Amino acid sequence: MNDAQTPDLRASAREMDDAGLCVLPVRPDGSKAPDVRSWTQYKVNRSTPEEHDQWFSDGRRTGIGVVTGAVSGNIELIEFEGLAVKEGILAEVAELAHNSGLGDLWEAVTKGWADQSPSGGVHYKVIVEGQPTAGNTKLARRLAREDEYTPEERQRVAERPNVKIVRVLIETRGEGGFVVVAPSHGSTHPSGEPYVRLAGGPSTMAVVGPEDLEALYTLCRAFDAMPTEERAKTAPRPRRELPAGHVRPGDDFEDKTDWPEIIGKEFDPIFTRGRTTYWRRKDKPRGISATTGHSADRDRLYVFSTSTVFEAETPYDKFAAYTLLTQGGTGADAFKRAAADLRQQGYGSEPPRQRLSSVPRQAGPFNDGSSALDPDTFPAPDEHETAGGPDLRIVRSKPELDITNEADAIDGLLDIMANEQMPGLYKRSTGPCWVYEDDQGNPLVKQLGTDNLRAYLAEHVTTFQVVRDPFTEGTKEVRELVMPKTCGTILGRRDWPLLPLRGIVTSPVVRPDGTLVKAPGYDRGTGLYMHPRVPLRRLQPQVSKESVERAKDIVLNQMLADFPFVDASDLAQYLGALISPIIRPYVPGPTPVVVITSTSQGSGKTLLKDAFGYVYGLAETPWPENDAELRKAITAKLWDCGDPVIAMDNLPNGHIVKSPILSSLVTSANWSDRLLGSTSSVSIPNDRLWVLTGNNLRTGGDNARRTLWVRLDPDCPNPDQRDNFAVGDLRTWLTDNASTVVAALVTMVRGWLADGAKTVNTRMGDYSRWASVMAGILAYLEVPGWLANREAAAAVLDDEAEEWAAFLTAWHETIPDGRAVPTKELLGLKEDVPRLHNGDLPSPKQLGHWLKAREGRYYDDLKVVRVPDSHRKQNLWRVAKYGEGR
Repeated sequence: MNDAQTPDLRASAREMDDAGLCVLPVRPDGSKAPDVRSWTQYKVNRSTPEEHDQWFSDGRRTGIGVVTGAVSGNIELIEFEGLAVKEGILAEVAELAHNSGLGDLWEAVTKGWADQSPSGGVHYKVIVEGQPTAGNTKLARRLAREDEYTPEERQRVAERPNVKIVRVLIETRGEGGFVVVAPSHGSTHPSGEPYVRLAGGPSTMAVVGPEDLEALYTLCRAFDAMPTEERAKTAPRPRRELPAGHVRPGDDFEDKTDWPEIIGKEFDPIFTRGRTTYWRRKDKPRGISATTGHSADRDRLYVFSTSTVFEAETPYDKFAAYTLLTQGGTGADAFKRAAADLRQQGYGSEPPRQRLSSVPRQAGPFNDGSSALDPDTFPAPDEHETAGGPDLRIVRSKPELDITNEADAIDGLLDIMANEQMPGLYKRSTGPCWVYEDDQGNPLVKQLGTDNLRAYLAEHVTTFQVVRDPFTEGTKEVRELVMPKTCGTILGRRDWPLLPLRGIVTSPVVRPDGTLVKAPGYDRGTGLYMHPRVPLRRLQPQVSKESVERAKDIVLNQMLADFPFVDASDLAQYLGALISPIIRPYVPGPTPVVVITSTSQGSGKTLLKDAFGYVYGLAETPWPENDAELRKAITAKLWDCGDPVIAMDNLPNGHIVKSPILSSLVTSANWSDRLLGSTSSVSIPNDRLWVLTGNNLRTGGDNARRTLWVRLDPDCPNPDQRDNFAVGDLRTWLTDNASTVVAALVTMVRGWLADGAKTVNTRMGDYSRWASVMAGILAYLEVPGWLANREAAAAVLDDEAEEWAAFLTAWHETIPDGRAVPTKELLGLKEDVPRLHNGDLPSPKQLGHWLKAREGRYYDDLKVVRVPDSHRKQNLWRVAKYGEGR
């Protein structure tokens, strides 16, 4: 190109500046980017004539462009790529515009200001009026053909076979965009060819309002060829194959009905080009609103307008469109109703009919009673352990059973049980049972009686008898319930082929193999049924140190921050108790009774007890008057209550907990007793955490060493008037954050498991293994004080031990030479001898019985030693100090 032919870019810049456009030079490297250090400022502020002189006056520049959007007076570019022009899409859009009543608008746009790029694309610039210009938008695309792939795209497909290579056909440049315009030339475009103005110029651009702009967009979107799948809500669910010769009403309707019969009241057909028909909304004067027949795989309705009952840009087949228009929606129930309506109109074939006895029995799939949580909080399937984890399956139909003969009925019912086709039914040692919840959401276990089993079978098994049909003189099957005596016979068995129910848990728990039970419902690996009291949080596949620290902060620095624990041991022991329900299946066996005591009312002991209820669920029973009533209360709670924590709140002030029944309970893995109102005895797993609360509680007898103390001392006159707590009202906080607390506690345990599940050897009698595990968890969490105050607490809070220690000390000081004496002489220590319940001194015989019961036991460092006197035929007694004579 010689000098005479070289475009005058400065003159072009002046023309565009006069039209109010922001003009920038273009890089001469084929990148089509602005040739300025940073063009961010020009998205807001127009370039100036002085800058235009600086850029274009010397004639060295070859490219000029315009910033689109508000800075150039709300200018927008509609770009037809060279591929769209080559494939005739531009011509088809023009034809569609004229056929849809948009010819005048199309002429105004295409003749207002049009450029052609060296690649063959056509750019139409318009001024948007009445609304801000939008950002850059893709209006029409298609998948690239394999012969169009560039080497780079071929490499991408080789590396990722499922990747989609897309070709843009029509797009816009709006707010913040940049477009190269004529007369750019030379190296501005990679081809070296010039940009050519086809029509008009900056001063003749069409001014387009929002409605016209959307109409233009709709024209262009009609040529989008990207595959769009039907959404579940606009298409029926996958359907089973029907027997040969049978047709569903929806499929029959699809084959026999044309679109005008379905959508004729909503849309008018404008014209048809090839397989595609273009439609316009009834109340719309021009433009298009929808297409049919555009998709290559199936004839679907595709609506562009948002002003119809159809969801925009969502494909509908004929049956889905009919369902939406006649039933007001496209849910599963709506599809069923629509199918029924069509069947009444004669569509489809008569559904196959089968006799009751010929319905095929479903073998294999069953529902094992597992429930489901809110999808937002239920763990994802890939988060479940595969080993020992829940095996959730679905019952597709009820089993059928001929109960004409009672013996066959019993065998058949047991066979159905063995095939695991009775969802939600389990067994305990006393027979079949199910899990349910009361009005407060508390999990309960129902042991089945005859009526319960009969009602269950009526719901889950189709039972019938074969009787003679007097009309046909043949036989027919009649629906009939299982007889009560048949149910009684089944319940009278010694065993039942059902999944064993070994307990209920209300939070994720650790299995004996160290994996986690996370799914609600029945867990085959443990026989436990999870019934969460709060929505379960989704657990991350891996637990991190940061997540453990967050969990500690939630529990220690928020939930427990303001309780006046006497020392670190009391906090550690409460945290250990709080974690126990999660770790209980991992450490089978009993746990000590948790005694929460305080110096005065309003200290927070009841709140600590209630925290178990917010997190896990809590069953409560009053402290009984005697051991007989205590035994009844224990049996009643263990028999049907599913809460993992059972509490007896507000024992009398200063009460001495001295009960052989309680001692037996907290040292027994199983509790045996006779059910109230029944002659049968039961053995129930004692897998609960037992909690007592009260002011200034003490222990006596064997209860002292079977107690985990949590002591509170607010050290103020009116503890219930305290304020400025870390989380405000803790009950309100727990109501809102119980699921977070559960997740935090589980995270602590998971962190310990991931760290190797190290234990710290801790001796605590029957509870040594449990104490060692809890010591390991608390050591991992760096929470100090676990059982550190055990000896001191036993000395101070064990009333009997304190009394006998004082007696033996006085005895040792009064008779220091270790001389053996009779009980009558010991009664001379009147001020120190243990007393009867009424405060009287014991008789010599009673004191002798007490000494025999405590022979060899140390109180502090002193113990009682019996010295038989064969001459006098009596026992003498002396006190020995630990270490003496060694």
